[in-house]
Amino acid sequence: MLGRVNHIAIAVPDLAAATASYRDTLGATVSAPQALPEHGVTVVFVELPNTKIELLEPLGQASPIASFLEKNPAGGMHHICYEVADILAARDHLQKSGARVLGSGEPKTGAHGKPVLFLHPKDFFGTLVELEQV
Repeated sequence: MLGRVNHIAIAVPDLAAATASYRDTLGATVSAPQALPEHGVTVVFVELPNTKIELLEPLGQASPIASFLEKNPAGGMHHICYEVADILAARDHLQKSGARVLGSGEPKTGAHGKPVLFLHPKDFFGTLVELEQV
């Protein structure tokens, strides 16, 4: 069911500083910031040869990233995103297996314009998992 790792997301308290660090210190290619109001975040993607790093900053106080940063003020790994061929089939399989899909269970449009779902971290050893249909 799982394809390749699409990205690893890191929550950051200052997106501009994190972007500059990846670009200027590590020499990475980074995208322009993209606001995603439906998800409550602003994101920047760090392009790597084999995957991407997604830097996340809260977009408003209701953002799930804001609460994450309250507990982890310096930031930290937020989630890992895996690719799937059919997100609805993956969701149905996971729910039948006892995994919890966060939210309504209906996919939302993610940063890449593709359907995404998030899975409860308690079902995956403390790691928030995002699935993205490719």
